[in-house]
Amino acid sequence: MGLNMLANTPEGGFTGYIQHHMKFWNLPHVGEGGFWSWSVHMDSILISLVLGVLFSAWFWMKARKATPGVPGKGQAFVELVLEFVDGQVKDVFHGDRRILGPLALTIFVWVFLMNFMDLLPVDLLPWIAEHSGASHFRAVPTADLNVTFAMSITVLVLVIFYSFKAKGTGGYMKELFTAPFGPWLAPFNILLNIVELLSKPVSLSMRLFGNMYAGEMVFMLIAGLFSAGSWLLYGFGIIGYTAWGIFHILIISIQAFIFMVLTVVYISMAHDHH
Repeated sequence: MGLNMLANTPEGGFTGYIQHHMKFWNLPHVGEGGFWSWSVHMDSILISLVLGVLFSAWFWMKARKATPGVPGKGQAFVELVLEFVDGQVKDVFHGDRRILGPLALTIFVWVFLMNFMDLLPVDLLPWIAEHSGASHFRAVPTADLNVTFAMSITVLVLVIFYSFKAKGTGGYMKELFTAPFGPWLAPFNILLNIVELLSKPVSLSMRLFGNMYAGEMVFMLIAGLFSAGSWLLYGFGIIGYTAWGIFHILIISIQAFIFMVLTVVYISMAHDHH
């Protein structure tokens, strides 16, 4: 499929093929450029919403049809995922898990599904989108920095919320100004605590984005071998695509797991007192 898309890219050549695939399906830009110019990545929003709805509907259906006897394959898989996530939350967080458990499950499965889009053929969804009227389409929402930052900022809001909830307004403000060096170095304390707080969403978002962006780029580079006009390179492309795809299954699973675990760890830290 790389050969067909390469021929259709307006820039032409392998560089044009890569540039074509790195563009998002945007709504018209707002503003004339500069800091206040922005656009909406419709492909990232569409894919993430569809995957979220499918995941929620699937788990809801399995929960409705759950039986106490011998479970079917679908129910057994859902129970396996639930037990795995709940075990991870239980090991890290020792408080009430009624909210944190479902949150961790949602993060793990949703991020995994968004990452899994990277295993689809590079040109499949862009080809469908092109024949549906969209000039560009990127199929991996987690390779979009806007998506990963949006999720990590949500985690930051939850961390701040649980910090106030667990320690109270006075307790949390006291912690910000007095830990770790005591009240006499309050300016340094508040500066260090703000840096620590802001580093959490940055590290969460950049880690996930960087790994998925790199994986997406490797798939595009391998797909370029299919259009080289050589049967030898075409064979290398098939072998490389298969090998990287198998290895990438491990990457997308680990990244979803890390995002989930760090979210639980950060919220657990918010409940702790210095």
